[in-house]
Formats: sequence, C-alpha cells, structure tokens
Amino acid sequence: MFISEKVQKALEENKPIVALESTVIAHGLPYPENLKVAQEFEDIVYENGCVPATIGILKGKVIVGLSKEQLIELVDDNPIKVGTREISYAIAMKKSAATTVSSTAKIASLAGIKVFATGGIGGVHRGEWDVSQDIIELSKTNIIVVSAGCKSILDIKKTLEFLETFQVLTVGYKTEYFPIFYNRLSKEKIYKVENADEIANIFNEKNKLKLESAILVANPIPEDYVLDNNEIEGYIKTIEKEIAEKDIHGKEVTPYMLKRLVELSNGKTLESNIVLLKNNVELACKIAQSLKK
Repeated sequence: MFISEKVQKALEENKPIVALESTVIAHGLPYPENLKVAQEFEDIVYENGCVPATIGILKGKVIVGLSKEQLIELVDDNPIKVGTREISYAIAMKKSAATTVSSTAKIASLAGIKVFATGGIGGVHRGEWDVSQDIIELSKTNIIVVSAGCKSILDIKKTLEFLETFQVLTVGYKTEYFPIFYNRLSKEKIYKVENADEIANIFNEKNKLKLESAILVANPIPEDYVLDNNEIEGYIKTIEKEIAEKDIHGKEVTPYMLKRLVELSNGKTLESNIVLLKNNVELACKIAQSLKK
C-alpha cells in the first residue's frame, strides 16, 4: 500500500483526513464531469481544514491519496470495480481498480483514516438475492462513513434490517428517518444526532468498548435537489425490466441503473448525485475536525 506524501504528513501531524472513494468517479459519473467533480471534492476538503485521501488501485498498487495525474490515469485505464473481496485479485493481477464503499473503508482504516465520505452505501437489492459487500465490511471496520443513506433503487427496509443484524450503528444527521436518494427520507426510523461533535463522541465511546464495527452517518440530500418519488419509481420499473431482459446482474446492476436514471431523468439525477456527494464531504470534514478536539 502506497500512502501519498500529503496524507502521510497529515497522519504524522495528526491532522483531520477525509477518505474519498474512486468508484463514484470512475463508474458513477460520466467523463469529463467525473474528473472535474473529483477535484471539487478535494477542494471542499481543503477548504474545510482537512486533507483529502482519494483511494484507488493503479496497475496493482493500492494508493491512498491519488494525485490528479494518477486519477486521470486510473480513469483512462478502464478500471474494474472492486469491493474488499477483490482487492487481492486487483493487486496480484496488476489491474487498475476503482474502490467501492467496502474496499475504500477497509483501505482507509488500514491506513489509519477514521472518516470516509461517499454518496450512498450498497445494500439489499429488490427482488433477487443480491446483498452488497458494503454492509459486511461496515460490520467489521472501525470507521465513520458519511452517506446520503442508500439509493432508492434498493430495498430500504431489508437494507436497514441487515445493518441492524450486522451491528452497524446507523444515525441520521438532524433526522430520525433513514435518508434515501433521490427522495430525501424514507419512512424507516433510525437514531438521530444533531451535530458533528455528537458523532465524534459516539465514535470515541465505541472505541473505548473496543467495538470494531463502523458508524454509518445518514445525511439527507439537500431539499432543493429532491426528485419526485413517483417519477423516480417509474424510471426504476423501466430499468428493472431492461435489466431482466438483458440478463444484467451482480456488479453491473448499479452502474447500469445509475446511467439509465441519468438518461431517463434528462440529467436531474446526476445533478442531485453531485450535490449530495458534496454535502456529505462537508459533513465528513466537520466530523474529522471534531475527532481532533
């Protein structure tokens, strides 16, 4: 594992660091918007007094703190999408890979980083038996993950049941209902926190008890960017039919759904996705700062 000079320096000086994933850049956003947004994420982290650590695998080397040039090279190298399970494969086979929530959380934790911002976690898909690695990884990795809940394409109730079963503490930032996007809030109740200091305190108490699971901080999408639920559900039904007809499954499902949602919504889901990501990065910075108090 290679830790960049800026991240290593921040670790040595005990500065707040926020980890960022590469899958949303390589597979979640279209080119060239993805590279522009990646830079904006890092700029937000710096503006909030923290150090960004974008994580990915470049030609078999795990990198914590990808440079702009390395990120461009990663995107251009047709990277595979890897969860924790596939990290060793990517390394051994000298593959370039974009890291998902599970693999980013694992690598960040191994590097000593305590806070990670993402768009949404993977969970339990509707219909077929498809459960994301993210939940399993969060059950055994000591990190705070800030997300906008999970995508409305998932089975929200079952996702929360899995999080509970695997002892992943899930808290809502200024809400007692689990967020989903692009619809803001579900009807499923969770614990509520009011500020970053409370989240940091919960994390510190958890560590005193040597509980190794993550804390999932669910941060609702800003209200101005919430999309109509009936509209989104209509798109999802159309896409689910396409997925069945084309026999798309496994890791290919989510990227296909996100791409088609952007197309069917005339770009509205893409705009919402970028806004919620930036919103999560800002909150992650506040939490990282609070952990240093």
